[in-house]
Amino acid sequence: MTFNIKKETLLNYLNLTLALVFVYWVMTVYEVVLSKTSVSTDVSIVSILLYKFLNDFWTGLFLGLIALPLFLIIALWRRKLATVIVIILFSLGIIIQFALVKYSLTTLLFLGADILGYSFDDAVNTVGSSESISLVYFLPFIIFPALLLVFRYLLNAYANWRVVAGTTLVLFVGFGILGFSVPEATSESFQNKTAFFVSDILKFQRNASEISALNFEERTDYPLLKPFNSPDVLSPFLNSNEEKPNIVVIVVEGLGSEFVANNQYSGFTPYLDELISKSLYWENFVSTTGRSFGLLPSLFGSLPFGETGFLELKDTPSHLSLINILKAKGYYTSFYSGDASSFDRKINFLEYNGIDNLIDESKYGSEFSKTKANDGGFSWGYPDGEIFKKTLQTQSLEKQPRLDIVMTLTNHEPFEYPDKERYMSEVDDLVKASQKTEALKSKLLSHRDIFGSLLYMDASLKAYMEAYSKRPDYKNTIFMITGDHRLIPIAMKDKLCRYHVPFLIYSPMLKKPIQFKSVSSHWDVAPSVLSYLESNYKLNPINKTAWLGKGLDTVKTFRNVNTIPLMRYKGDISDIIYKEYLLSGNELYSINERFQTSKVDDKGLTKTITDSLRAFKRLNAYVTQQNKIYPEALNVYSEAPVAFTSEQLAIINKYTEGRNFDELFVTARNLALEKEYKTAVVLCDYILNELPNYSEARILKGRMLAWQGDYSKAEVLLLGALNRTPFIDDVYLAILDLYWWSDQDQKSQSIFEQAVKNEVKNPEIAFKMAKAYQRINKIQNSAIILDSLIQTYPDSTRFKTLKNSLP
Repeated sequence: MTFNIKKETLLNYLNLTLALVFVYWVMTVYEVVLSKTSVSTDVSIVSILLYKFLNDFWTGLFLGLIALPLFLIIALWRRKLATVIVIILFSLGIIIQFALVKYSLTTLLFLGADILGYSFDDAVNTVGSSESISLVYFLPFIIFPALLLVFRYLLNAYANWRVVAGTTLVLFVGFGILGFSVPEATSESFQNKTAFFVSDILKFQRNASEISALNFEERTDYPLLKPFNSPDVLSPFLNSNEEKPNIVVIVVEGLGSEFVANNQYSGFTPYLDELISKSLYWENFVSTTGRSFGLLPSLFGSLPFGETGFLELKDTPSHLSLINILKAKGYYTSFYSGDASSFDRKINFLEYNGIDNLIDESKYGSEFSKTKANDGGFSWGYPDGEIFKKTLQTQSLEKQPRLDIVMTLTNHEPFEYPDKERYMSEVDDLVKASQKTEALKSKLLSHRDIFGSLLYMDASLKAYMEAYSKRPDYKNTIFMITGDHRLIPIAMKDKLCRYHVPFLIYSPMLKKPIQFKSVSSHWDVAPSVLSYLESNYKLNPINKTAWLGKGLDTVKTFRNVNTIPLMRYKGDISDIIYKEYLLSGNELYSINERFQTSKVDDKGLTKTITDSLRAFKRLNAYVTQQNKIYPEALNVYSEAPVAFTSEQLAIINKYTEGRNFDELFVTARNLALEKEYKTAVVLCDYILNELPNYSEARILKGRMLAWQGDYSKAEVLLLGALNRTPFIDDVYLAILDLYWWSDQDQKSQSIFEQAVKNEVKNPEIAFKMAKAYQRINKIQNSAIILDSLIQTYPDSTRFKTLKNSLP
């Protein structure tokens, strides 16, 4: 067959490609118009549009070239079919572009390789929490692809070959000259969203390939391992009591430094601002990651990142943290949050470090109110006021000393919280009464919901602290408050802003408040806390650590003696603070004493810092991939997850292929019913290694132990499951069955009372208890329960039968 494509066919394809570019341009106008703030305060709207048009043009042209071979091959046989296929492909591209634009409009972030660091469920929750789904929401997904057909029709109808080719050539030359003469035009801020998404994922994969190509086979060293000699910098500022102090660490979701202490967006955290004035306060403090996933490993373990965040490491490397060390020193450790602890795999980290008491959304009873769900039915969990109330309710006076970790939730999309209208009205009043510029006032009022959430968080924190101050242990408690990262949906002034968070230490033990301008990070907290406790409370000293932080810097003037690599999002270690400089991607900025940045052109310094970051990436890969952070032989502080033998791994591989965890549990349950306990236990252990709060697997494992007569181990496992999930019917049923089989009916009463307290109303639980009462001759108690069941379920005969059998 002769390869013969008509000029008319090529013109049709070029028109289609230009139509794609025009749709991109319309979406760009849509994006800029709906943006609450400009991309950059130094760039005019006209320039923003021009730069974005430039990048849209190159993206559309590139996609056109990519699809051209497919079009030409199919057009040899059927030209109309070729056109239809390309229209479908371009329409899918438009839908993807618009979805990315919507995400960017909501979060002020470009979605890229960070999506690879989340499980499917976590990604859906993260993106879904940012959007309100309705019929109107989907209209643009129809309108913009339809515009492709409109523009194609207009070009075919009114533009000839010379006009189309000439226009394309002019745009090609014009945008080419603009891109070379104004490098800023092609910067990340103006990138086409689809182009950024694809290029960022490719960059991530390229970096991952480079790291995986490194040869670690001959290395056996532990490069981070060193004697623990962090200086005790906190003792000069704190009085010491006789008893070890309680440590309460409060992590406020999205709390950036811009929102406190007379900074640009301040005025909406009055209590916290007052507390700062009474505390040790680090003005120039940074988180090590741009999202919450990095908080626990950095703040409590001073740990490296791994490939996509330390929490995402499937085989947790041996390590120390403030949690497992203090637990070994006699501290009772607790973690409090209002969301699912499985999100970001927080529970895996906490389990490894032996947390004694974990409170997440599964532990709240009916007296607590969840955050209002969005239009899609999604809620992150419980708002800050409820989290603090639950914390106060659970913090035991008998169990001291304590390490309590409290993570708030409300300062996060979709910014729903109790009395929202009242708090937003307070925002209006505060803005009107402020001395801020009119432009800033307008910006504040455009985010009333966000600043209202700050007011709500602040009021919740105040209520917690005031209630705690009335407790007898208040005088011997040290409070630490920080942010996990700067909240995202408000435009950031620079690339350092995302990491800039407050850090303060407040305590009745404090000698006097002081503010520090020297730079520290979350990595520095654990070393300083442990050093202070060892110096003042006769803790057995720890010999070696593998922490990245040196300890908090308490110099009052501005300086930075640390090199701080930063993971912007899961999988992207492209930022680093080096002395008084920030390298972000390929751009170098100097940092002044006000913690503001300005661009610097110094190729030699850029290379030096780039080399430092590259060296850290190699170190990070080695110690996390090869389990070379802290030797397991020295680690008496943690119990590693179940390690599987080669035989067990063969079983796991056999049954996990093609199954998700729910399907795998069903398989394990079926195997257990067939009395193949050995295989079923292996599958349960595999599930629990990955998902420690998968209660059904823990309960099934406990039941299997009971079925095999190992009642003592079954009791430990099932009571542990009850502690984790006190509102699930099956755990009560399993324990009551265990006590029935093992003739321990006296123990059943406390389990039944706990079920009643937690409002678990499964009639089978009450029926089992009635039978237990009958067997231990508490006939009156049994009759009371059965009468209640008969009244509630009058058609059931089994309750009446047992009642009639009572003496």
